[in-house]
This record gives sequence, structure tokens and C-alpha cells, in this order.
Amino acid sequence: MTTNQTIILIILLVTMVMFLWGRWRHDMIAVGALLACVLTGLIAAADAFTGFGHPAVISVACILILSRSLQTSGAVNVLVRYTLPKNAGPTLNLVALVGLGAALSGFMNNVGAMALLMPVAIQLAERLDLPPGRILMPLAFGTILGGMTTMIGTPPNLIVSGFRAQSGDGSFGMFDFTPVGLAVALSGVIFIAIVGWRLVPMRKQTGMEGFETGAYITEVRVSADSKAAGMIMHELETILDEHAAQVVGLVRNEAHLTALRAGFKILPNDILIIEAEVEVLAHILSSLGLSLEEADTHQRNDKERKYKDAKDLQWNNNIRMSNEGLAAVRSAEAEEEKESSQSDEIILMEFVVRPESTISGRSAADMRLRTRYGLNLLAVSREGTRAKTRLRTLKIQPGDLLLLQGTAEVLAEFAADFGCVPLANRELHIPDTRKALIAGGIMAAAVSGAAFGLLPAAISFAIGVLATMVFRIVPPRAIYDAIDWPVIVLLGALIPVAGVLESTGMADLVARFMIDNIVQGHAIMGLLLILVITMFLSDLMNNAATAAVMCPIAIGTATALGVNADSFLMAVAIGASCAFLTPIGHQNNTLILGPGGFRFGDYWQLGLPIEILVVIVSIPLLLIFWPL
Repeated sequence: MTTNQTIILIILLVTMVMFLWGRWRHDMIAVGALLACVLTGLIAAADAFTGFGHPAVISVACILILSRSLQTSGAVNVLVRYTLPKNAGPTLNLVALVGLGAALSGFMNNVGAMALLMPVAIQLAERLDLPPGRILMPLAFGTILGGMTTMIGTPPNLIVSGFRAQSGDGSFGMFDFTPVGLAVALSGVIFIAIVGWRLVPMRKQTGMEGFETGAYITEVRVSADSKAAGMIMHELETILDEHAAQVVGLVRNEAHLTALRAGFKILPNDILIIEAEVEVLAHILSSLGLSLEEADTHQRNDKERKYKDAKDLQWNNNIRMSNEGLAAVRSAEAEEEKESSQSDEIILMEFVVRPESTISGRSAADMRLRTRYGLNLLAVSREGTRAKTRLRTLKIQPGDLLLLQGTAEVLAEFAADFGCVPLANRELHIPDTRKALIAGGIMAAAVSGAAFGLLPAAISFAIGVLATMVFRIVPPRAIYDAIDWPVIVLLGALIPVAGVLESTGMADLVARFMIDNIVQGHAIMGLLLILVITMFLSDLMNNAATAAVMCPIAIGTATALGVNADSFLMAVAIGASCAFLTPIGHQNNTLILGPGGFRFGDYWQLGLPIEILVVIVSIPLLLIFWPL
């Protein structure tokens, strides 16, 4: 082993360990690996950032924007309306919903497809009287499966195509992935709809009002006239037990108390931290005369601000206003506030935090949700944990469920700007038929241009993005918000690193080791090994990173065996799209963690049979359509 091979092996191993550790973001780790290669002389400084101009990176960015155009225009709503059966059982509904999710994922970002269909899945669970998780997990897995059917379905397919082009054989075509990918996706969807959904663990369910996701942690204030004022803890707990709720803490004079004794007396202005289902929360508040702390604080602060503004105005103009005059000003302000509230109705909305959301790791206080955005964070639901800090200082995590209060317009902007998915109300975006048709036409034209070889894929999709801007399907100011920048940075950084694996001969060395010690010259065994290793890595680290690491090894293995490298590259593409065992393997798995009430170990019960099915179906088809 040469010095350069040793260095790249160490960098690669450290990178993979960091991916698995999960302490830092994937894009940070990828940039670190790239810079390590530059500093050790494996990559010339002038070539360090050439990966960001790679056609696969450009294509991924463009696909994300085109996917956003389908989301915001309401183009999918028409498909949902005419696809899902109105009066049918779980099997037919799951075939329709999961099949639609898989079909959409073939032509748009699969996270976007999942976000679009999540509210539909929750409504379907309510109609079928099933726990939401039994619909959400099949949908998540179906959208992941659908990504393997076309070149643009998922970033790993674009990466695989790019590596084939670098090897001198030209890139894969738009539908070269379809023969094997479609068969695997269809078999997976059928299995999920008939048998698989029954394997999803049953999680706590007390009702399906809105959606059932586990208990919220909520702060409520005890007013002087509240029934709870003067009660001892045992009396309050007896009342809350009737609603399957409980007190998990209390704040008095900014001191946070836990493990309260049965004889502890509740006083006015205490803040109770209650764990309760969202549908019984309103009844608890009304029956005990309690108020949500965040909403109550907002009202108090707003009144104080208005009074202070009036006083400031009085002093700045050196006017001595009579009591009657000041009362008139306050009356006018109250009337204005009343009219404003009538025109901008305040509503409650539930959101799930997406993995790439920019609010992850931040609290409501950090973001100044109330003062900057006019939103109140009323409650947070996080499966399996209890609040150890005040609600306003609680650090938000991916998969959390947030109960927010504000106007519909502001809540819609919050969802778009911060990467959260609305669950309780789907009417945040009013579908525009004209824009939906244009968005669908642009996507179809871009796909056709790439599929028929009229233009290179990156150019065809870039033209599509320009068209969406011209027709304002996605406003120009929102174009860059539609791009998942951590994924773009990860791809741009890892592509040169993966190239070093090949240029130093390290990929061939790893391939030779596998052939001599495991495969022992059997090409089919080598194909199976590449598929299984890729699937395993994809369950633990980003699928795009997995594809970038495995492609050079797959090409090296095929070359050493003297067989067609295309079948091995296709195995990498399939394996990278099979992250079904953990909630961290794919963003869609993380997205359903909170709404489904799932735990880390819940995924393998359905995920493992699907991965076995994928191996059984894909290996024979790879040998047929991409013979060795």
C-alpha cells in the first residue's frame, strides 16, 4: 500500500466514522474530508471545488427547485383527488397512496413528495381508524422506493450516472434505471399494502381528532380566579387523570420544580407544565380556568407595548392629555385591534420539524418567534422525552411536533421558510390551476429533453428552472430557498474525494481484497456483496455519501472480475435507495418519527423484510437487464 493510498484510507475511515457518529452535519464532514485531501496533497488546490460544477450537483439543485414548483402550485392535489378511493379498505387505499408517493418520487424530490402526502396520510388514518404510523411508515418507504425508478428520482442515481460518465462509458439515460427499479418498487408497494403495514408497531392511540402523535408538553398559567388556584397537587392530578394528562413540572418565580409532592399547594401565577394529548388540552384549560402561557404572555406584552407607545407619543409631542383623551386613544386602538383580528384570523396549526429544518437546535427564544414573526409556540411533542427546560428555551429537534398560534398567512410563511410540514390543516396554499398546469408542463418538458437526449440532463433541468422563474411558479426570491444546500455541499465536496479513491488506486485495492477474501472470483457473489454493503451503509449515513463512496469500489470490483461494471453501478443505485432500518437513514424516515409516535427500533420490523425483498427481486433482474 502506497503512502497516498494509506492517507486516503485514513481520511475515508475517519469520514465514515464521523458520519455514523452523527455529531456534526453531513455537509460539514464532507467539506472536512475535502480539505484534508487538499492539505495532504491528494487534490490540487485549484481542483478542490470542481465538484460543485459537476453535472450531478447541478441536476440535483435544479430538481429540488422543480419539485418545489409542483408543491407550491398545487399540481399534486389533482392527482390526490382522483387517485385515492373514497370508500375502500386499508389495502386499496394503501396501494393508491403508496403507489402515488412512489410515482411522484420518480420525478420529484422524494422528501418533497413525502411532505405533500403526509397530511393525506393522516386524514386517511383517521378515516380508517388506524394509528397514523401505520399509514405514515408505508408512505415513507414507498416514496424512498419510488426514487430508484428514474435517473432524477434520487441524488444517488445522478451520482451513479456521473461516475459512469467519468469512466468513459457515458452517463446513464433517464429511464435506464426503470426496468429494475420499477420492478423493485412495484413489488415493495404491493408487499407493503397487503402485508407490510401490519408489521408497523402499534403506538399509543386515544383518538383521531386531527391526528394522533403522542402527548404535547404545554405550559399553562394559573390565574387568581382559576379553579386550580389553591388546589393541592393530588386534587389536580385526580382531575387530569380523567383526561390521561399529568403535571410534569411547575415554574414559580422563575424556579423550575419537578417531582412535586401530593400535598404541594398550587398558587396564582404558577406555571404548570402539563403533558396531554392535543385534543383534550382545550377541555382541561376550560374546566380548570387555565390559559396557555405563551398566548397569555403575548397578550400581556401587547397591551403593555400599546400603552407604552401611547405614553411615548404623549411625551414626544409635549402634550398633556386628559384622562378622557387617553381613554379615547385606547378605545381607538382597541377598535383597530378588533378590526385587525377580524381580517387576520388567529388559528392554531400543528407542524412537524423536517430533518433539514433551519430551526433545529434553536429555541423559540433564540428565534424570537413572538417578537420577530408574531407567532406563539404553545406546545411541543417529542416522543419519549419530557421537558427539562422552559418551553421557550427548549431546543427544537428534527421530528418534533410544534403547536403554533398565528395568522394563516404567517404560519404558511413559517412552514416554507423554516422547513416544517403542516399536518392539521392542508389549506395553507390555495392551489392555482393555471400554475399547476404550467408547473407540470415544465417538468414534463425538462424530463423529456433529458430522456430523449435532446439536451444534457443538467442543461435541460436548468432551462426548466429558468422557465419556473419566468412564469413565477416559484418566485425568484424563493428559488434559492428551494435548494437543500447541505446536500449540494455534501455532493460537491465528496465527488473529488471519491475521485481520489480511483486515482490513487485505493478503490482497486479494496476491490481486490474483497475478491480474494470474500467473493473468491464469483461475480454474482460480488454483485450481491456490493448491494448488501451499500444497503447497510445507507441505513447509517447519507445515501448520497454512500453512493459517492461505493461507486469507485463497485467499478474496481467489476474491473478486477472482468465483468460489466454497469450491473455493479446499478446495484449501488438500488442499495443507496434502501434505507429502511433506522430513522436516520433517510430524511423521510426522520420526518415521520414524531407524527407516527415511533422509536428508533420501530423501523426494522417492516424495513428488514423490505430489504430482503429488494435483494431477492433485484439480483435476478440485474443479471437479466445488465448481464455480467
